[in-house]
Amino acid sequence: MNSEAGMDADAERFLDHLTVERRASAHTVAAYRRDLTRFAGEVGPISSAEVKSDHVRGFAGRLHARGLAPRSIARHLSSVRSFFDYLVRRGELGANPASGVRAPKQRQRLPKTMDPDQTAQLFSERTESAIDVRDRAMLELLYGGGLRLAELVAIDIRDLDLANGFVTVTGKGNKTRVVPIGETARNAIQTWLDRRPEASGRDPLFTGRGPRRMSARNIQLRLKKIAVRTTGSDGVHPHLLRHSFASHLLESSGDLRAVQELLGHADISTTQVYTHVDFQHLAKVYDAAHPRARRRTETSNEGESAP
Repeated sequence: MNSEAGMDADAERFLDHLTVERRASAHTVAAYRRDLTRFAGEVGPISSAEVKSDHVRGFAGRLHARGLAPRSIARHLSSVRSFFDYLVRRGELGANPASGVRAPKQRQRLPKTMDPDQTAQLFSERTESAIDVRDRAMLELLYGGGLRLAELVAIDIRDLDLANGFVTVTGKGNKTRVVPIGETARNAIQTWLDRRPEASGRDPLFTGRGPRRMSARNIQLRLKKIAVRTTGSDGVHPHLLRHSFASHLLESSGDLRAVQELLGHADISTTQVYTHVDFQHLAKVYDAAHPRARRRTETSNEGESAP
């Protein structure tokens, strides 16, 4: 390895490896190039073999000091880590100097949800045309089953068991799970199927004007149009209904494990974010309804108005 050339030659070989052997997209390769160029500029003209973990920690620290979000810092570190992993696999380095360096913890963002009244507004329209009937069935499944958009798109008619109230969906990691669906959703789906007497079990459940499966983008647009008409908001999307499903169910039942199973989360820690949403709701109810909370608020207001 040529020390005078710095890391440039090694980085170019790594990028060629991504393009030729890993068949990474041009967009992915360009992102790696930007991150590695930034790293090389920060650590100075040294060879790859001279890079120590302190260099990598300093790099992450300077990015943090400049106000980069933890997610962006994590992406930079991932690029650097992959680069040095490549050199270790080739036998050019004994260890990866970036392996023990982690980005600052990201603040956990609570998922936005709709309250039950807002959600009910989505279902306030009359369903008359075939498209209206189809859209209602999609809404009922998205919210009533807490499905991901990709799961909804992939459902075939044969995945339904309307008699017993279940649908089998394929989630992340190609894992299947059986999701219960309520009577309202079952009736909506059956009404939609009644409009398609020619359909067979292998056909997609939701189609456009022809027999082809609806795309995820089309479903997003349909939901947005319905939301604008019924709620006046254009910020409603399929995952918002999934978040609302989880929050409303947890609020009513308090059964975190059941919500985890229904959502198809592999780790319960992913589901636990909804407990924070639920606690926010409980805090609002307490402040609005509990006598002590009301008294405290009134006292606070009196204090603010005093001269």
